[in-house]
Amino acid sequence: MLMEQLKDRGLFVQRALIGGEWVEAASGAVLAVSDPADGSELGTIPACGEAETQAAIAAAEAAFPAWRARPAAERAALLERWHDLLLSHAGDLARIMTAEQGKPLAEAEGEVRYGAGFIKWFAEEARRIYGGIVPAPTADRRILVLKEPVGVSAAITPWNFPNAMITRKCAPALAAGCTVVVKPSELTPYSALALGVLAARAGIPEGVINIVTGLPHAIGETLTGSTSVRKLSFTGSTRVGALLMRQSSDTLKRLSLELGGNAPFIVFDDADLDMAVAGAIASKFRNAGQTCVCANRILVQDGIHDAFAARLARAVSAMQVGDGRKDGVSIGPLINAAAVEKVRAHVEDALSLGAKRVVGGEAGFDPARFVAPTVLTGANTRMRLANEETFGPVAPLFRFRHEAEAIEIANGTPYGLAAYFYTENLHRAWRVGERLEFGMVGLNTGSVSMEVAPFGGIKQSGIGREGGATGIEEYLETKSFHMGGLKQA
Repeated sequence: MLMEQLKDRGLFVQRALIGGEWVEAASGAVLAVSDPADGSELGTIPACGEAETQAAIAAAEAAFPAWRARPAAERAALLERWHDLLLSHAGDLARIMTAEQGKPLAEAEGEVRYGAGFIKWFAEEARRIYGGIVPAPTADRRILVLKEPVGVSAAITPWNFPNAMITRKCAPALAAGCTVVVKPSELTPYSALALGVLAARAGIPEGVINIVTGLPHAIGETLTGSTSVRKLSFTGSTRVGALLMRQSSDTLKRLSLELGGNAPFIVFDDADLDMAVAGAIASKFRNAGQTCVCANRILVQDGIHDAFAARLARAVSAMQVGDGRKDGVSIGPLINAAAVEKVRAHVEDALSLGAKRVVGGEAGFDPARFVAPTVLTGANTRMRLANEETFGPVAPLFRFRHEAEAIEIANGTPYGLAAYFYTENLHRAWRVGERLEFGMVGLNTGSVSMEVAPFGGIKQSGIGREGGATGIEEYLETKSFHMGGLKQA
């Protein structure tokens, strides 16, 4: 039992959080939550719908005036307490996450610390919400620029980062003076609910954070259709993001959408190969490849292709697959059977179109829940894995001859979230970095996500930015305040 593994059993909650109360669905209906490593039931959550979502919106709306009126320093202090509680309970939060999501415990604890970083960052940003003064055209006028919270904000979060995607959305909202309604993935709700427990312990007032669990359709439609919800932030697929955008159009909501990716990972012939292999492992196989910014297409220049492939294959062969709670495991289960089927379909399609499997197999673990880390050579742009997000531990290698060809292949996608490239040539670094059509570009690194920098994509990968100095702006309105008729002495 998950409860028995926790030092603080109060973190495991199976109810929704509305207006400071832990509640069941009015209908009494529940959804089961399963462990992806073995399919066992972890517990249930309320199958909330329109009524519960409206109640959460009303609670957030009622809490908004007092929360926005609190001095920024007080909001910051409460966020700091929330941050500290995440860190002091990191072990339990990681155990909850691994149980419901599957990632190895070390990765889960890393996510907790990463997620806490957003709370810390935006607690500090709360004190730096600056307006301005505009020089007036006449002597009797003064013009001020004020920053004010947007209002009630909704956050719809994914299953692959069930802790950090909530803190990345809620922390700037709360810092700005907004209240929130969170709809976590029904596959991984317990991480979200544990965050709600710790927020209450930190002293964040009732109604400021509300967490509604259940199936996405009814909750999403209620959030997007509400005129009380002024802002919506969503992380997930481009298809669902476009649907939410359409549903939000009648109420003209502010939107932040972090959507699908198809990240290229380019290795030029002047790259440090050891560094490039390490970066590819970190980018591609983190969370078993179930990240929106993971390397989906690995492009390697002709002259070093075989050497890079051999080193990558050796590194991948050493990876251990299994239950994320076991020591030494680096690749956990995929989230569900549909995810496994999609990854296998991508591999089979690639093999049928000429790819060669260098590493990968199914021996030693449950093939219905796990996919072996796989390296394919001979990939080409006709394959599904070149054009769709695989979302699994499969590394396809594409050959290219020259820089222009690599850029053409990399940009040949409607998505534009993240891209990576490795080179030791300063001139090439500038050229390629500027020509890649992606919202985030990593040079000689396999990581582009941290709380201090803006995160987001272009093209069909989304709208808006999370994190960094601009992240709080997504939750602020700009008001021009004109003062006229001022008498001169």
